[in-house]
Amino acid sequence: MDGPLLPIEFARQSNDGRLTLVLVRNQPSVPLVRSLWGLFSVSELDLARQALADREGIRKERLNVDIGSWAGEDAQVEIERRIEVWARSTQIEAVVWANLPTKFRGDVGRIPSGDEAVHYLRDLPHEKRGLAEHYIRMTPRQVDTEYRTRFETEFGWTCLSPI
Repeated sequence: MDGPLLPIEFARQSNDGRLTLVLVRNQPSVPLVRSLWGLFSVSELDLARQALADREGIRKERLNVDIGSWAGEDAQVEIERRIEVWARSTQIEAVVWANLPTKFRGDVGRIPSGDEAVHYLRDLPHEKRGLAEHYIRMTPRQVDTEYRTRFETEFGWTCLSPI
């Protein structure tokens, strides 16, 4: 529960209708929130990258784009620098993460506004709305984003995550 502070938001519309958490790049207005982390049961970076890609349903040709990693090199981009500083301070040798882009209404790179996110969730069909609600409510409390606060206020979707 002590991962790096990163710009994370419910800013990716998934194929099943959920708004999922992603790193939000190049948007200084997105507040930093606490991320969580876990150890992989593999000892090689390439195997960890592939395991994460498999878990996230990322195709092989997108692996180098949609899976991020750091393994001791000096990071050049702000988010990666934050991960590097955190990893070095916790003596972790390598880190992998899902690096999926923001996406809304089919537009890759688009970030929904808070109002758009609320309206989108409100208008989802019952089954898809249930999936979206479950995803949001099961997100650990530490991932306390602006949109999450809006969803709690608008829908009463309080955190149910055991961590």
